[in-house]
Amino acid sequence: MIDHLDTLLHRLFRNSIAELTADAQVRFQPPDEDWRALVPGITDGAGNPGNSLNVYLIDLRENRKLRTNERERMVQGADIFEVPPARRVDCHYLISAWSPVTVSIAIDPTIDEHALLAEAARVLGAHDELDPVAIYALSNPPQSPPPAIAEERFPLTLLPVEGFPKYAEFWGTMGDKNRWKPCIYSVITVALKEQPLRAGPMVTTTFTRTLVRDNPATGNTRFHIGGTVYDSAVPPQPVPLAWVELLTPANLRVTFIRADAQGRFVLADVAAGAWQLRASAVPLGVSPLRAIAVPEPTGNYDIPF
Repeated sequence: MIDHLDTLLHRLFRNSIAELTADAQVRFQPPDEDWRALVPGITDGAGNPGNSLNVYLIDLRENRKLRTNERERMVQGADIFEVPPARRVDCHYLISAWSPVTVSIAIDPTIDEHALLAEAARVLGAHDELDPVAIYALSNPPQSPPPAIAEERFPLTLLPVEGFPKYAEFWGTMGDKNRWKPCIYSVITVALKEQPLRAGPMVTTTFTRTLVRDNPATGNTRFHIGGTVYDSAVPPQPVPLAWVELLTPANLRVTFIRADAQGRFVLADVAAGAWQLRASAVPLGVSPLRAIAVPEPTGNYDIPF
């Protein structure tokens, strides 16, 4: 996920800062001696020496304020999967601006660096959170983000008031000849998601038995049954919001309900015996009648078109 965040920041700066016309003008390696040797050779989109941004990930910390134990549940076919709660991690970036121009009495490249740094701060300051869909849409031509981050949001803190606590130590580790440079300090939160884990098969039949105590003859068992409405595609896909009918063998309607957005339906308080199921949806029309027994030995109450 952190690599996707790096790419997202690259897109954001390239799309939003006019002077950054080449991909090489936004880099992520340490701003050490190797980087300083590289800066004079960085060119813009026209092939001329260009200013650049160094976006360096300096630290990672767990964000415990956003921590949760809530698991997400999802349905795949006849199985239930659980997604463990994602750990939220704060990515601490130090962003510095660099000019390829050599310092002289007549030329002070620091002015250009400060101007680029201000633009980078302006761009980040326009966002309380980074929206991958909106940022990728600014590309030329517009693009879609990778599926892994398409529905994600990345909360952003710009220039925390406490500052970066080891700023002098940071520059000291970049080489004994390196001068101190101003940086934008920004903290961006990512979710480190786990893979879904199979929790077990979907429950399609539950039953309730009632009776008067000490009188077995009064026993009465009723069933709740559930399934999914599928279309005729290969492979079949759920039909959202389809209407579902429960009918007697004589085609008399007993219950008429609507499936949810995943095509799932539940029929409550069904007596044991022979029944029929039918679904309808626009533009699919009406499905063939499906004869079932309650409880169904297979546990399958799905309705195909």
